[in-house]
Amino acid sequence: MTVTLEQPAATLTRDPKELLNAVAPHITELTLNVFDSGMSLWDREVALLLRDNTMVRDMAERILGQAVAYTLCCIENPDVHLGVGKLVDIGVHQLILDTPVWWGLCRLYNGGAFKHHAPFIERRTDGLCLRTADLMQGQGWDVDEELWAIDGADCSPCDNKVPDSH
Repeated sequence: MTVTLEQPAATLTRDPKELLNAVAPHITELTLNVFDSGMSLWDREVALLLRDNTMVRDMAERILGQAVAYTLCCIENPDVHLGVGKLVDIGVHQLILDTPVWWGLCRLYNGGAFKHHAPFIERRTDGLCLRTADLMQGQGWDVDEELWAIDGADCSPCDNKVPDSH
């Protein structure tokens, strides 16, 4: 008699730190500026968040992790309207402002196509942030519910209907 045991479905886990650090070989511009500290990309972006914002390292890492997850979720779901709250948006802006890293991220995860940032002036108040967090969680991302709930009904005004925009 043969007994076959069913294996549980593999749980998809996605580590924003690993995914961001994987961008390093894809950075071709201003490499001296990006790599002169000897830090990983993760530690670099955290250090830049700490330099420019009043927060402790734990919060900077939480924000950056959610920003990486959100950005990659936007790349993977170009036809779905997604939005981010003010707090997580600090991390998204950090990624965009470090343009060599942003370009590397686009090369690696967006097929080399540049992902634009095209915000509207007015914020949305329809709960898009919470729906975005739900979608992210459903796609295997660890969602920091506290960060998403803070701005749950007050979302970024980015328009991902603009071609190649988040």
